[in-house]
Amino acid sequence: MDPSVSPHGPLRADRPSPDEYLAADEVIDHHHPAVAERAAALRQADPVSTAEAVFAFVRDRIDHSADVGRWSAAHRASDVLAAGNAICHGKAHLLAALLRANGIPTGLCYQRLEVLHGLNGVLLPGSSWWVRLDGRGNRNGADGRFATTPATEHPAWTNDPALGQHHYPTVYAATPPALLDGLRRARPGAAGFGYLPLELPDGL
Repeated sequence: MDPSVSPHGPLRADRPSPDEYLAADEVIDHHHPAVAERAAALRQADPVSTAEAVFAFVRDRIDHSADVGRWSAAHRASDVLAAGNAICHGKAHLLAALLRANGIPTGLCYQRLEVLHGLNGVLLPGSSWWVRLDGRGNRNGADGRFATTPATEHPAWTNDPALGQHHYPTVYAATPPALLDGLRRARPGAAGFGYLPLELPDGL
């Protein structure tokens, strides 16, 4: 098995430099003191162990809103950390912030399901491969697992091609504007995903 070949399709970065996947912005705000503190607490002896610890924290300790019936509407990483719950996109933003704070280039990836699902692309130090990590949370049939190579990627959900489901090939350094506009329309306590776009204009 070629470790560089993902069963979910290849990934490509939308920015030329990995350094752009370490930057902070208004959504992936790893300069926030609470995010920086949590990132330091999760830091391990080596980058792979750090990435696995961060992944496990976001997957298992930050609830998915739909799993627990608490809809924070948080999408900014620091707000997700404070709320303790978010939908997949908020959790992906927090995962990116915590990994970037630890010097691990991390972007945002997407999957077209019944709704637009968010996950992460990670470039582990010493590797030339982007790897999908899906910290959605393993309840209600989801089964996201840590991976270090494209060949071992294990997102939370499998695609049904008959329903038009697929993974997008782009690793975004920042949240796509159409998605960010939708996330800003979410309201605390309001259940559901009606504010999300159904797909992204990403070439396949």
